[in-house]
Amino acid sequence: MSNDLRVLYLHGFASGPGSRKARFLSRKLAAEGVTLETPALDGGDFTRLTITGQLNLLQQIVGSDPVILIGSSLGGYVAALYAARNSNVDRMVLLAPAFCFHQLWINSMDPDAFDNWKREGSLPIFHYAEGREVPIGFQLMEDSAEYEPWPDFRQPALIFHGTEDRSVPVQYSAEFVQKHENARLITLHSGHELTEVLEPVWEYSAPFLLRP
Repeated sequence: MSNDLRVLYLHGFASGPGSRKARFLSRKLAAEGVTLETPALDGGDFTRLTITGQLNLLQQIVGSDPVILIGSSLGGYVAALYAARNSNVDRMVLLAPAFCFHQLWINSMDPDAFDNWKREGSLPIFHYAEGREVPIGFQLMEDSAEYEPWPDFRQPALIFHGTEDRSVPVQYSAEFVQKHENARLITLHSGHELTEVLEPVWEYSAPFLLRP
């Protein structure tokens, strides 16, 4: 693997750099002499989280360096958006990427609850990294509405998606790869988290990630 390629892991919504997937991939890559960078995408302020803020933070971290991105769920969507806008992204591994993020939220919420979130300005969400409820501001919805549901990146990508995913339908990834020959979909018998199939994820990913 070329030494000038950095590798970043972008965690999912209400997750963090210490997630099980991040720790697993960090160990696997470290054994190959590769350091996995795992930034906190909320910048320390989950309540004010936005897509724009995550993209800006990523830009500050990466700069103009060639980079490989590994993204999980919302982090996968952010990685795809970033790659569509930045040619220095060399390749990506996307784990159940949350394509159509804005509409996914609308579809998953009771309309009255959604309206209440908009009216009140914040919604309590269980934050897995912090182990407690943390409010998320409605600006996440306002901001995410400005972004395309299907980022049109052209870099090579491996996409892993669980066939039993109840959060992001596997059909979203299937639809994406039908229109993008640069992406390959690998389905696994798993839910959204993919934590029980990390070994096969690594087996498929390692040659792709570690190639020169």
